[in-house]
Amino acid sequence: MQILLAFAVILIALAFFFWSSRLQQHSGLPRGRVIYSDTGAWQRNEQSLFSNAHRITGRPDYLVRNDQGVIPVEVKSGKAPAAPRRGHVLQLAAYCLLVEECLGARPASGMIKYDDREFVVDYTPALETELLRVIGEMRDGGALADGPHRNHAEMQRCRRCGVRDACSERLTG
Repeated sequence: MQILLAFAVILIALAFFFWSSRLQQHSGLPRGRVIYSDTGAWQRNEQSLFSNAHRITGRPDYLVRNDQGVIPVEVKSGKAPAAPRRGHVLQLAAYCLLVEECLGARPASGMIKYDDREFVVDYTPALETELLRVIGEMRDGGALADGPHRNHAEMQRCRRCGVRDACSERLTG
């Protein structure tokens, strides 16, 4: 009787293992342990990552820890473009910078996950340099008397903007 019970427990454990592996594959997340989530898929994380050195803050959708270190993952809705959008790459780079400062280990890469495809983006010194340049430009633009300027002509993007009501350059239509 005890042998049958032990066998049943082993079968149930194997079923859970295969089920969890299948869920992980379906999620598109890299293998590893999710140590941070801001998607609401699990318990929402209200804690932002903050960099004192660069005065930026952010909340990646996921941080996954595995043998390679911590991998920030940014989830985007919609179909993937041929290559990840530059703004998405810079957002991911900002998360890499935040992970390095907050957790003390530089990520080798991060991931941008669209509905139908994932892109692994290497966090290179050149990408970090570009990020820091853009952060500087954003600060300089914010210091302008009339504020920063809209840099797109995309109606959908404008409609979803968090500062649309205060923007003098918002698109109409």
